[in-house]
Amino acid sequence: MARKKAIPENKPAPIDSPAHRRLPPLLRRAWYSLNQAFRRRISHIGITPDQFTILRWLIEDESLGLTQRQLGELMSSDPNTITSLLTRMENFDLIQRKPHETDRRSKRIRIRPAGRKAYQRARLVAIELQSEIMGSLGVDNREDFLATLEAVADACRDAVDVS
Repeated sequence: MARKKAIPENKPAPIDSPAHRRLPPLLRRAWYSLNQAFRRRISHIGITPDQFTILRWLIEDESLGLTQRQLGELMSSDPNTITSLLTRMENFDLIQRKPHETDRRSKRIRIRPAGRKAYQRARLVAIELQSEIMGSLGVDNREDFLATLEAVADACRDAVDVS
């Protein structure tokens, strides 16, 4: 590990200085590590973390089924990635795509019994992992941390709209 360079006391370090904690590497390290831990813990179930997330969104909003576009927005993912994920999930009978009732270009995505079963099994692992990770914060800090992280996520999304 590289040693941090000393910053003269009378001059503040630039925001991207190694002397400061930097948002992008910390967010990436947290996401990557959490994703890898979850991936390993659910590999025996036969789904990926992204597939779990799609199944969760479908279970949480089962009115008529979500469209591919809605899933892309919920997951902050591009249409090609969503299409590829859904194709694999459909091949494993986790979901089904049906024509949209009013929009010929869209399809409604619905969860299948195999998808529901996989989700329920993976959900238990997700809850355990989240509890383990959040335990590092202490009970009094958890909600504040999540609120702060949500504010950061919203600001990042807003920055995309400004570009």
